[in-house]
Amino acid sequence: MAISVRHHDNGTSVVTMDYPPVNALPVAGWFRLAEVLQAAGTDPAVRVVVLRAEGRGFNAGVDLKEMQRTTGFDALVGANRGCYLAFKAIYECAVPVIAAVHGFCLGGGVGLVGNCDTIVAADDAYFGVPEVDRGALGAATHLARLVPQHLMRTLYFTSRTIAAKDLVQHGSVLETVPAADLLDAALAVAAEVAAKDPRVIRAAKAALNGIDPMDVNRSYRYEQGYTFELNLTGAADEQRDAFVARHD
Repeated sequence: MAISVRHHDNGTSVVTMDYPPVNALPVAGWFRLAEVLQAAGTDPAVRVVVLRAEGRGFNAGVDLKEMQRTTGFDALVGANRGCYLAFKAIYECAVPVIAAVHGFCLGGGVGLVGNCDTIVAADDAYFGVPEVDRGALGAATHLARLVPQHLMRTLYFTSRTIAAKDLVQHGSVLETVPAADLLDAALAVAAEVAAKDPRVIRAAKAALNGIDPMDVNRSYRYEQGYTFELNLTGAADEQRDAFVARHD
């Protein structure tokens, strides 16, 4: 289980998540991902980042099994802080971040890609935020960057998923390709960005963040406050226990 980094000669840095079986990241994984992305942005040799994953799907969010087998609230607080830092690291990365998504992209996975600058997806990719079914809230901020407001609310309340090909129609996914071609497709887009003057690209990233109509860091932190309320009432534990029981 690891976060690995591979640097290409053209300035592309490929960051790969690999946490079998479903890339549900443990607390340490979220913090490690944040560290790697922060380092990429401060490295003058890096011109663009591609974020991808090995295994069955891109990301299944937080490792709920780790959370439920941990006594007290350390795992809950750690997951919230780790997710916040990982999402923030992508958004504030000084260079563009391109997501290469295959299979499922759920919960925290949507938090990751929602803060990326470009999304390329495999034909089999789908996205969703099942937080309501897990007794939590979060990533509506990032889902709202993928679909219009009313569709976001419907997906959020129902825990439905949406196919990558449908997100192409909404303009949030650039293109879908066969799964075998996904990395090459993402690297092709990365090569276009890497060929530009890096001074201009870094300035462009800062400028686009500066004119963004949504403060994603503050918005997501606001959502997390309600997650903690649900934990204090016991509702969250009930939902997580039920989930773990179904998947043991």
